[in-house]
Amino acid sequence: MLALVALGLLLASWSLSGVGDAETASVDSPATTRVQQARFVGGKACISCHASAVREWKGSHHDLAMQDVSEQTVLGDFNQARFNYAGVTSTFFKRDGRFFVNTDGPDGKLADFQIRYAFGVSPLQQYLIELPGGRLQALSIAWDSRAREAGGQRWFHLYPGEKVDHKDVLHWTRRSQNWNHMCAECHSTDLRKNYDASTQRFHTTWTDINVSCEACHGPGSNHLAWAKRAGGWNAIPDKGLAVRFDERRNVHWTIDPASGNAKRSARRTTQKEIETCARCHSRRSQLSEDFVHGRPLMDTHAPAALQSGLYHVDGQIRDEVYEYASFRQSKMYSKGVTCSDCHNPHSLKLKASGSAVCMQCHAAVKYTSTAHHHHRAGSAGSDCLACHMPTKTYMGVDVRRDHSLRVPRPDQSVSLGTPNACTACHTDKSAVWAAAAVRGWLGRDARGFQTFAPALAAARKRAPNAEAGLLALLDDPLQPAVVRAIAAEELGAWLSPQSVPALARALNDPDPQVRGGALAGLIDLPLEQRWRLAAPLLHDDVRTLRIEAAGQFAGVPLEQMTPQQRADMERASAEYLAAQKQYADTPEGQVNLGNYYAARGEFAAAEAAYRTAAVRDPDWVPAYVNLADLQRQMQRDDAAEQTLRAGLKQQADAAVLHYSLGLLQVRAKQMEAALASLERAAKLEPENANYSYVYVVALHSNGQTRAAQAALRQALSRMPGEPVLIELKGQLAATP
Repeated sequence: MLALVALGLLLASWSLSGVGDAETASVDSPATTRVQQARFVGGKACISCHASAVREWKGSHHDLAMQDVSEQTVLGDFNQARFNYAGVTSTFFKRDGRFFVNTDGPDGKLADFQIRYAFGVSPLQQYLIELPGGRLQALSIAWDSRAREAGGQRWFHLYPGEKVDHKDVLHWTRRSQNWNHMCAECHSTDLRKNYDASTQRFHTTWTDINVSCEACHGPGSNHLAWAKRAGGWNAIPDKGLAVRFDERRNVHWTIDPASGNAKRSARRTTQKEIETCARCHSRRSQLSEDFVHGRPLMDTHAPAALQSGLYHVDGQIRDEVYEYASFRQSKMYSKGVTCSDCHNPHSLKLKASGSAVCMQCHAAVKYTSTAHHHHRAGSAGSDCLACHMPTKTYMGVDVRRDHSLRVPRPDQSVSLGTPNACTACHTDKSAVWAAAAVRGWLGRDARGFQTFAPALAAARKRAPNAEAGLLALLDDPLQPAVVRAIAAEELGAWLSPQSVPALARALNDPDPQVRGGALAGLIDLPLEQRWRLAAPLLHDDVRTLRIEAAGQFAGVPLEQMTPQQRADMERASAEYLAAQKQYADTPEGQVNLGNYYAARGEFAAAEAAYRTAAVRDPDWVPAYVNLADLQRQMQRDDAAEQTLRAGLKQQADAAVLHYSLGLLQVRAKQMEAALASLERAAKLEPENANYSYVYVVALHSNGQTRAAQAALRQALSRMPGEPVLIELKGQLAATP
């Protein structure tokens, strides 16, 4: 998938200086009724008719997602409270009825900053501070709002094990903590980021400060008009609702006495509810603000699959990924369960407490017995959630459950190094102990719905059988789509006569995420061959895929396209450029623009975009790498070297900068310097096969055959099945 932007967090919308009156649809007489494009009217318009839903929503995390500052909304101690971190003492205080913090600012100096908004409520509350340019920044010192006996009622830093100062990318004044881009969409309703690239200012707006009715149900003007029309209401279809969440209407679950498991009375055929929730409850990029409720998520957002670094090889949560991709790999999802089967969509609470929520669909007589859970009744181990939805703590105190709803597999902890729920509770025991205990209960290792871990583990180790394992996952229609998507993406490391046809088939998969994974997997295929296979994605039904295809095919000459292909490319390119405009405030968006222009031969525009990216964030390594490569193409090697060295001043341990510099030095026949740069890159990223390959080739070309063979042996010990290294081994062996 295109790296359009650092995958974001949440949802929002209201002006930084306030919001005007909510606009409502005009009410025509029945004879003149006409359906207009729906507009957001504000949650207050819903109260009179939907009092019950509003009562449930009131006080929920959605209701309190973001609030104006007041004595009632601010939970933290602002009574001259002091907090020490990394040699800086921050003081929280009040002045003239307003809330302030004295802390280190963008220049590292202590200054007073006014708190503009309270952000979140439980188990922690952050505070937003406005900086020049309309930027709202989330302070990294947060308030632990848990009860004192649970360890709360204290200030704490979100990065306690690090020394984050004003030069660090994680500092509260830097773009990683910027609300407008990183957080806003999911904390308010009808957010418009409104970034002006010419002035580098935000004018961010919203209709509701929190996550209100229309965040999920869509703009309500037509529904409001329908409600006021008395006899003419039937002129507006579907009561004027933007989307109807009717997937569970007249549906019931019946527990099969034989299995103890429930079956849905009718197959779920749409994703409306789940994808509405996933808009915020997923690790994803937002490519457009034109989200249409009821349309596919990937029309405006690019959700992550099970990428390394985000998830463990068995799909368990690793980084902060939220719920969507976890749930998509679960057996519950495959059987038709939706979010509201377990959660009240307005209060967000579970429909029953603890294991009782599971007993809605699983026979208590079977699943609450010690014969099933093998723990003492009433103990922590007898709780369904403890075993099947283990937790991980984020942001210091925020405990979240893994929604992949899996069977604990301590045997895979032994063989693959993945976590397991058993030793998360039995912290004094080993995975070997836990695996033996499970075998003692079952007479075998545990089994579960998720079976893909060995194949993904082999792929990431470049094991000899890895390609076959990924092909088996991709071609298995019973595997979750999110798994098949990552299998397609990782097959890009092979691109053999077996994998290319499989990826070509996957370009036509019914699931858009699988199609996107296939397109990403083909990225290293020669452009002409890739164009023949994937050009149809330029008119895919899903906008995200059209955008990704446009980015990949910007370099295809127009004269090689049919008239229809040119029309498709023109439309998709416009969408691609609009997506980059959405991220004009980020270096990612600028680098994507630079890549697009460079592929089209528009070198001046490309160079300007890359330079803008470096200004947006001087630590953003791709800005330097891509600019240097462009300068190389323009035969400006001296400028390219200056660019790479400027990047290394900012990020001295960026392997790709050392690698790019090494290639430049090879071209300049500065072999001693080149070998030092390439060796540095290979050591900084030992799992990058390309860096090791080029370093070995450079050694061999420089007459250092023994050193080349030793470096190759080390690389193969880390990646024994890596195709390019295996091929290189054969070539070196054949060399006299």
